[in-house]
Amino acid sequence: MLKDTIKTWAKRIKRDLHALYLAGRDPRVPWYAKALAIATAAYALSPIDLIPDFIPVIGYLDDLLLVPLGIYLVVKLIPPQVMEDCRVEADRRSEKLPASKMAAILVLLIWIGAALAALLWFWRRVSV
Repeated sequence: MLKDTIKTWAKRIKRDLHALYLAGRDPRVPWYAKALAIATAAYALSPIDLIPDFIPVIGYLDDLLLVPLGIYLVVKLIPPQVMEDCRVEADRRSEKLPASKMAAILVLLIWIGAALAALLWFWRRVSV
């Protein structure tokens, strides 16, 4: 029973990610919803996570919390009829979405920026 519920939830998340990808290209969607839809889909499709999965417990929080929360927020911003059209189209196509190289680069840049900030902080502490 729980296994079927989880499978259904995962399929719904996958379909909604595809629908967000389509909604990000739909002219009926407001620009701010498009930006958030594309960012959410790109992050979910990125081969690199903001919080790496090898970190115990919190490594999976982005997959279990951030992506569904992003989907939820974007779905609330997109007009219901447009979202329904995108879901139908996502079900019809049912193709695999490509990994997002741009999102992977963005995540890498965030990690590099965080590492540089930590290094700068450490350097100032040590040199005093």
